[in-house]
Amino acid sequence: MAKTKTPTNPLTTAQRLGSLIKSARDIMRKDKGLNGDLDRLPMLTWIMFLKFLDDLEHNREIEAELAKEPFRPTIEQPYRWRDWAAKPDGITGDELIAFVNNDEAVRPDGNRGAGLFAYLRGLRGTNGGDRRDVIASVFQGTINRMINGYLLRDVVNKVNNIHFTSSEEIHTLGHLYESLLKEMRDAAGDSGEFYTPRTVVRFMVQVTDPQLGETVLDPACGTGGFLVETYTHLEKQCVTVQRRKTLQTKSLFGGEAKPLPYLLAQMNLLLHGLESPKIDPGNSLRFPLNEIRDKDRVDVILTNPPFGGEEERGILSNFPEDKQTSETALLFLQLIMRKLRRSPKLGRAGVVVPNGTLFGDGVCARIKEELLKDFNLHTIVRLPNGVFAPYTSIPTNLLFFDRSGPTKHVWYYEQPLPENRKQYTKTMPVQFEEFKDCLAWWKKRKETDRAWKVSAKDLLANNCNLDIKNPKNKQDIEHLPPEQLLDSIITKEQRIIEIMGEIKKLLEGNAT
Repeated sequence: MAKTKTPTNPLTTAQRLGSLIKSARDIMRKDKGLNGDLDRLPMLTWIMFLKFLDDLEHNREIEAELAKEPFRPTIEQPYRWRDWAAKPDGITGDELIAFVNNDEAVRPDGNRGAGLFAYLRGLRGTNGGDRRDVIASVFQGTINRMINGYLLRDVVNKVNNIHFTSSEEIHTLGHLYESLLKEMRDAAGDSGEFYTPRTVVRFMVQVTDPQLGETVLDPACGTGGFLVETYTHLEKQCVTVQRRKTLQTKSLFGGEAKPLPYLLAQMNLLLHGLESPKIDPGNSLRFPLNEIRDKDRVDVILTNPPFGGEEERGILSNFPEDKQTSETALLFLQLIMRKLRRSPKLGRAGVVVPNGTLFGDGVCARIKEELLKDFNLHTIVRLPNGVFAPYTSIPTNLLFFDRSGPTKHVWYYEQPLPENRKQYTKTMPVQFEEFKDCLAWWKKRKETDRAWKVSAKDLLANNCNLDIKNPKNKQDIEHLPPEQLLDSIITKEQRIIEIMGEIKKLLEGNAT
C-alpha cells in the first residue's frame, strides 16, 4: 500500500502544538536562569512572537510578489527568524546567547553588528504606528533570562516546528495561547494581578456593543482580553476592504505599564489578527485629568482596572485635590469618566469594580456623586461569589454608564450562581450561557426577582452608597452561608485598609 506524501508544512494540530510547547517548557526547566512559569512563559512568548512575525512576513512577501508590488520587510537580514533560528544546526551555545543579549556581537552572517535585542529595540516605523514601532516597544521591556545557549537552541528548534502559515493554524494556536495566558494568570494571581474571566469580558462587550467606526479603549489592558474580544466583535462587521482597514488602524487602543503583560497583550492581539496593536506602554494615569481634551477622548471604554494597589504621589497630583486617593481603582474610574467622548457621539463604558467602590465614602463618595450627576449610570450587574477565583474572593460588580446623563435611576441585576452551586472555582468557572437571562432582560427591562431599580435622588441622599441589596432577597447577614459571610467580612476589611491608607496620607501631610 502506497504511503501518502506528507506536505512540507503539515497543519499543526492542537495536540501537536500542545506537545511542542510542553517539550519547549520541559527544556526550559533545565536552565538555571529561569525560575518557574513566570520566567518560562515570557521566554516562550517572545520566541514564538519572532517566529510568528517571520511567517507573517513570508506570506506578505509572496502576496506582494504575486501582485507585483514592492515589499519592505519589517525585520531586515540577518535578524529575521529564518536567518538565525530556522536552521536546526545554526548558531548555538555562548555564540547564540551573545547574539541575543549583547549590544554588539558576531551575527549569523559572520559580521559584527548589533545584537538581536539591540537591533529590535532600535526599529523605527517610517511614519509612526507601524509594526516596527510595535516590535521596538515589545522588546524595550523584554529580557532573555536563559543562560544556556544550547538549551536555548533546543527551545528555538521546537518553536520552529510551529507554522503560522494558515488561518486554521493561527486559530488553533490562538486557543492554545489563551490557555498559556491562563497559566500565567494563575501564576501571577498571588502578586495582585487579577485577570477578567473571558466569559465576563464577552458579556461586557456584547451588552456595550461597540460599532465599527467607534474608538475603543482599555486603559489597563493586561494581556489584552477586552481588546481581543472587541476585535472579534468588530470583525463580524467588516464587509468591505475599507471597513477592515478601519478595524486595523482606527478602532482599538490600550494601555499597559507592566512589561510582561504588555508583551503578552501584543502577542495575543497579533495572533487574533490585529496587525499593528496600539498599546501604550506607559502608565495610563500619568496625564493630568485637566489636560485631557476632546481629541483624547474615545467612544467606548471596557476595562477591569487594578484595585487594591497604590500609586506614587506624583501620579496623585494629576487628580483634583478633593478626589486624590491611594486606591488605584478609583483613580482609573476618574480617568475613564474624563476620557469618554461628549460629542457628537456619546461615550459609554463598562467597568469592573470591587464591592468596596459601591459603599465607599469620603473621596469614593465624591467620585460617585460626580458619576451620578454628570453621567448616566444606568446599570450595575452584581456578580456572584467566586467569579474571580482563585485570584480573589472579593465580590465584584460591573458598572455601565454613558454620557447621556445625569442619572435618573440605576438598574440593578443580581447575577445568580447556577443551581446546586455554592461558588465558582478554578476548575469550574463561570460560563457564558449563565448570562442568557441577563442578556434577555437587558433589552426589555422590568423588575423581577433578580432586577430592581433605585432612583438617583435616593442614592445621592444616602451619601452615594450604591451597595443596594436585592429587595426581593430578605436574607439578612446573620443567615448568610459561611462563604458569603466570609466575603462580606473580606469586603469590610478591604474598606478598613483603604481608610487606614487615607488616614496615613493625612498624617504624612500634616507632618510636612
